[in-house]
Amino acid sequence: MAITYFIGDIQGCADQLQSLLKKIEQTEPDAQYLFAGDLVNRGPKSLASLRLIRDLQIAGRAESVLGNHDLHLLAVANGIRKASRSDTLDDILQAPDREELLDWLRHRPMAISQHQHLLIHAGIFPQWSAKQTMKLAHEVETQLRGKHWLDLLRNMYGNTPAQWQDDLEGYDRLRCIINALTRMRFCSADGVMDFDSKDGLESAPQGFAPWFDLSRASEKTTLVFGHWSTLGLILRDNLISLDTGCVWGGKLTAVALEDRQVVQIDCPQQQKPG
Repeated sequence: MAITYFIGDIQGCADQLQSLLKKIEQTEPDAQYLFAGDLVNRGPKSLASLRLIRDLQIAGRAESVLGNHDLHLLAVANGIRKASRSDTLDDILQAPDREELLDWLRHRPMAISQHQHLLIHAGIFPQWSAKQTMKLAHEVETQLRGKHWLDLLRNMYGNTPAQWQDDLEGYDRLRCIINALTRMRFCSADGVMDFDSKDGLESAPQGFAPWFDLSRASEKTTLVFGHWSTLGLILRDNLISLDTGCVWGGKLTAVALEDRQVVQIDCPQQQKPG
C-alpha cells in the first residue's frame, strides 16, 4: 500500500522539492503526495515547480490545495493584480505552456479530505466542521472552474467580511471563505480574522489566538496546513503544521499521513523576511 505524504509550501523551490521526493522514494517508490498549496512564487523556479507537481497529479500520484500565492499568480496572469517586487512568476507568465498550466492550477481544490485528515492551505473558522469546510470549499471551486471565474478573481481581494456568517451571500461569502482557507492565522473565539499579525504564536493581538487553538467544531479531524512559516513544524494528535520556511532558508517538510514519519530537506535562503 502506497504511503501518502503531506508536503508544505514549495514557493518555487523546485530543486529542493526534487531532492525531497528523491529522499522519500528511496524507501517509498510509489509514494503519494498531498501539497499544502503555495506551489509558486518567491523561490527561483516557479515554472519547474508547477510543471513537476502537475505531472505528478496527472500521473495520479499527487494533488494540491490552492494557496494565496497560487491565486495571486492567476490574478497577475489575467491582469487583475499587479506583480509585487518579491514575485518570481515571470518564467510561468512567459512559458509556452502558460495557459495549460494556469488552467490546471485553477482546477485544483481548496480543501482535501482523506482518512480523517483535512488539508487546507491556511485555516478554518472555529465553527466550521470538516464536512462544512469541504462544502464551502466546493462553492469556491465551482466558481473558479466555471465560466465566470475571472469575476471571482476580481472580487476576491479585501479583508471584509472578516467574520463568518452562514447567511453571507455572493462575493462577500466567497471572499470570506477564500480568506479563511488561504490567509488565516489569528482568529477570535467568535470567528473574526486578523490579517495584520504574521509572526509566531506569541504575537497574537489582544483578543485573538491561533485559529487552531480555539475550541473548534472540527476537533475530531486532523487538520493539516501550511502558510505560517514562523510556526515551523507542529505535530499534535489532531494538527499538523507543515510550513517550515523553505524559501526563507529553513526546511522543506513532508509528513506521512499513516505514521507521522517526518522527512526534511535543508533549503538555501531565497528571500529575506520583510
